[in-house]
Amino acid sequence: MAEFWAEYGAVAYLVAACWAFFEGETFVLFAAAAGKLTGAVNPWILMVSVWVGSYLGDQTWFFLGRRYGAKALKRIPGAEKRVAVATSFLERYGALFVLTFRFAYGIRNVASAACGIAGMDHKRFAFLNFFAAGIWAASFVWIGWFVAGLFTPEQLIYGIGGIGLSIFLFFVIRFVLARRKAARLAREQASEARAATVAAPAPPAPEKADAA
Repeated sequence: MAEFWAEYGAVAYLVAACWAFFEGETFVLFAAAAGKLTGAVNPWILMVSVWVGSYLGDQTWFFLGRRYGAKALKRIPGAEKRVAVATSFLERYGALFVLTFRFAYGIRNVASAACGIAGMDHKRFAFLNFFAAGIWAASFVWIGWFVAGLFTPEQLIYGIGGIGLSIFLFFVIRFVLARRKAARLAREQASEARAATVAAPAPPAPEKADAA
């Protein structure tokens, strides 16, 4: 990570902003930790970069949700259920939900779109989202910076490697389980369709006309 910043300089901050546009907590943590250990990363510039990236990313999803509704999320597995959960939180907590949904695992990817789908005023969302992105950026930059100061470089490298491997295995297992679930549902639906076909009564045979 430090080598990346040392080689690319300002471009690295642009990469951080682009990463945050989609969702980059892990990247931000690692970059901040590298900055603490090596001095190659300026935490203030990093914070502003990911602040802007995160803000623009959620603004984009908000307008997609506002314009296209649930269709904007049709390619995200389980999006419909998560949108329903996010909408219920929005109705219950309002502005507080917008300020904190970046920290809510499971609905973070659909929360801004859910706000658009729910018809939230775009000016109100933009105002709250600006501060929410700043809170998120500052939190993860300074968590990474603080944690890096508690360990030696060797310990941090092993820790980062372990976390990265755990995250990778988590998503692999999640993908495998999702595929198995989809296959099981497909088999069940096929079985139900066959059973319905067998149980359906045969159409009555046409009556033969009496011979004249």
